[in-house]
Amino acid sequence: MTSPNHLVDHYQRALRADEVLAQIDAHYPDGPTLHQLAPLDQLHIGGVAASTRLLERLNPDTHGKVLDIGAGLGGLMRQGAALGFQMTGLDITHGFSALNRALSSRVNQPNAPPLAWVTGSASALPFADNSFDAVLFQHSLMNMPDAAGVIAESRRILRPGGQLVMHEVVSGPHVAQLHYPVPWAASPEHSHLLTLTSLTHLLETGGFVLEHVEDWSEIALEWRQRQRQKEQTPRQAVLSPKWVFGERFITMSKNLVDNLANGAIKVVEIQVSC
Repeated sequence: MTSPNHLVDHYQRALRADEVLAQIDAHYPDGPTLHQLAPLDQLHIGGVAASTRLLERLNPDTHGKVLDIGAGLGGLMRQGAALGFQMTGLDITHGFSALNRALSSRVNQPNAPPLAWVTGSASALPFADNSFDAVLFQHSLMNMPDAAGVIAESRRILRPGGQLVMHEVVSGPHVAQLHYPVPWAASPEHSHLLTLTSLTHLLETGGFVLEHVEDWSEIALEWRQRQRQKEQTPRQAVLSPKWVFGERFITMSKNLVDNLANGAIKVVEIQVSC
């Protein structure tokens, strides 16, 4: 089982926060755009386009107060704020929350609702009952050993009529062939992938009504293959996942492509309501 300390170490061990901020200040003195930050803060499979798909499933007029669980460096948060959502980001990794806040302070979004950042556990959300209109998971549940508890907590803090939307990695038919390391785990004991069937069952037994399920693993593979080609181009990118994962990302990137191609993992979109 993954301990919180191990998970924090996995994500913080190569994080070069001060260097990241110096790099951004040097190259984008007037402030970075969301797309310029994307190689750093949209580390999930699918990048900005996947975040767009996720946010399009919600209406800021009816579900404007949103909790992003496993917010990481905040790419989804800032993208949501640009659309009018009032975004709160929760992450168990304090280094991520701190860098998320620092990145947000450099982005020019004068008309966006204010952001909020919380370091904490999804298994014990530090929020009152019925306090959010929507909850988002983007490549985060796979790091959580107690998925049922996390789903119960999500249900608790959602108001009646609230929405939960996921863009998640699940285990595929050949999960036994999964190659490590991957961005969310260095070894099998720290990966907590569910099958799609198990995940939807947990959601339904947890008090949610299933509204939308879509497997877009083929699109995810094509995107990841294109990204890998870019990452192998012999040029120095201003920002890249290596600023977060270090040289480990070279192997992680290859393994993501292989794992998608061989059916060890799948990428899915799920929306449920309560």
